[in-house]
Amino acid sequence: MNIRDIVIYSHAGDMRRISLKVNGLNIVTGRSSTGKSALSDIVEYCMGRSDFNIPEGPIRDKVSWYAVIFQFGGEQVMIAKPTPAAVASSCSRAMIRRGATLEPLSFAELRQNADDDAVASLLSGLLGIPANRTEVSEKQSRDSYVASIKHTYFYLFQKQGLIANKEQLFYRQNEPFMPQAIKDTLPILLGIAPDDRLETDFKLRIARRDLKIAQKQWSEAQQFSEQLSLRAVGLMSEAQQVGILARGPVPTNNKDALETLTAITNWRPATIPEEDMRRIAGLEDEIAAIRKERAAANEMFRATRLFAEKEDGFTTEAQEQKSRLESIEALPKHPETGEWQWPFAPTNLGLETPIGKALVQELESLDRELNAVVGERPHLEEYTQRLQTQIGEISQRLRSKEEMLAAAIAANAAIAEMGNRNAAAAKIVGRVSWFLETYRPDDDFARLRRRTEELQALVTQLEKASGSDDSAERLASALNIISNQIGRYVKELEAEFSEFPFRLDFNQLTVVADRPERPVPMNKTGGGANHLAYHLGAMLALHHFASTNRKPMPSFLFLDQPTQVYFPSEQVYKSASGTVEETERDADLEKVRKLFQMLYNFATKETPGFQIIVTEHANLRDQWFQDSIVEVPWTKPPALVPDEWPGSGNIPVSTPAKTK
Repeated sequence: MNIRDIVIYSHAGDMRRISLKVNGLNIVTGRSSTGKSALSDIVEYCMGRSDFNIPEGPIRDKVSWYAVIFQFGGEQVMIAKPTPAAVASSCSRAMIRRGATLEPLSFAELRQNADDDAVASLLSGLLGIPANRTEVSEKQSRDSYVASIKHTYFYLFQKQGLIANKEQLFYRQNEPFMPQAIKDTLPILLGIAPDDRLETDFKLRIARRDLKIAQKQWSEAQQFSEQLSLRAVGLMSEAQQVGILARGPVPTNNKDALETLTAITNWRPATIPEEDMRRIAGLEDEIAAIRKERAAANEMFRATRLFAEKEDGFTTEAQEQKSRLESIEALPKHPETGEWQWPFAPTNLGLETPIGKALVQELESLDRELNAVVGERPHLEEYTQRLQTQIGEISQRLRSKEEMLAAAIAANAAIAEMGNRNAAAAKIVGRVSWFLETYRPDDDFARLRRRTEELQALVTQLEKASGSDDSAERLASALNIISNQIGRYVKELEAEFSEFPFRLDFNQLTVVADRPERPVPMNKTGGGANHLAYHLGAMLALHHFASTNRKPMPSFLFLDQPTQVYFPSEQVYKSASGTVEETERDADLEKVRKLFQMLYNFATKETPGFQIIVTEHANLRDQWFQDSIVEVPWTKPPALVPDEWPGSGNIPVSTPAKTK
């Protein structure tokens, strides 16, 4: 299976055709952003992949249909697919045309007559991929599938970000489930696994699992039968202990024991009242409030007593001062009779003067204050007495509530005991129910025995079928052959560790250099040129084995920008326009020439009938290189999509179709 033409159509009916040599080296070189990398995406899209990976821009905007003409021995197949709708990222609609010799159809002839499943089925059949289903356990999220042309993508495309990637060897290897898909299908594509090997292995895994389950069930049934009487007596005794079975002798024969146990499963728990639980919570809240009230009253009483103690000393002193003043008759006139009482001064003393009036006022004020202090004492004692009475009343209320709480708690203890009995009884009932569910009558024993014997016979049969297959040894042999070839190509490119043997690690899906000290996997090596050599070595060795042994693998390989590692920087590489002068000025010319010479020899001499397609920025003067260039180096224009093509929203009316 090779590629003869890659064709694109504009919305107005224009056609752009890139014709390739179905055998040998094909080079498309030119500036960056001219559409070279999109060629591999177009081929993959037309091989039945629904995802549309062509980037947004002129290609998607100006191209309405994509087509590829594949060469199969004496037959050619044209697969065409439209651009997905503006908001879509995939399209499964397709058109198929078959014939001994085909020319690209005109735009007017393009119409859907198939889908991606039909495309994959046709290409897989023409390629000779056996219909070998890979069965997947129901416990896994991935689906079962039939090996098809879609499982060859891993080995056909080495795109720009992959071709020198040290972490990833195969295309799409980093996507979910793809590593396992590679491991499942590569033996099929290499013609190693028999047609029914994967299905046989899957059936064997299922049969072994079912046999293990049946054996366990049979063992449990035997144990149940042997221990029926003993376990039944134990369960009935436990039921008596928690009160759900009347005390007394328990049945000992199996029939009566099973009837009694069945009756136990009808037990229902006693209803537990909930009012006391709410009452306890309410009483606790009331007691907390009363205690808070009593604490406040006690604090007020304590403060009053402290004030009274301090006030006692002040009152005593005031009383003494008052007595002294009364003894000397401090006021000139008696406060009640108004008679003159100073014995040491005449009545006409002249107290009407300002000084006299001030003196009399001070004496009267002092007398009033002393009387007030002495008079407040009875009020303070009365307030203290009231506080004592209030504290006593609060304490009485508190004692009453505490008694009510104690009674409620006692009642709740009984309720809790009832709940515990219910819980214990429920556990026993559950154990009895489980015991009865696992009980198997005699007819079940016979059925389990037959089931176990049948599964054992099936496992034995499948093990013989699987054991007679030597595909594991054949796969190991094929991988050894491929690994030897990898080492030869790596050495030709003078990569690091090329003096050691190389191998394709099928479990880890990587390339490993086997040094005597320790093996070195690809991701433990450095340098883009080394990684490129390992990738090319693995891909060429794999295709050499498939082509030489006529295995159902497409006979082409897409390489996108392999010489980028030989330029001083990515910017310098991208600025190259595909001219000989820029390549000779900026690149490691000898390594570029050695790389392309190896690819040219592989496709033309070592593996006749194989096709390598390289999209590049580099260009060499060598005639064999120039003969391999399929188009004039792409600048802007020319490029993949002509500038004059209209966009999808600007299609001219009645534009004649053109062919380029």
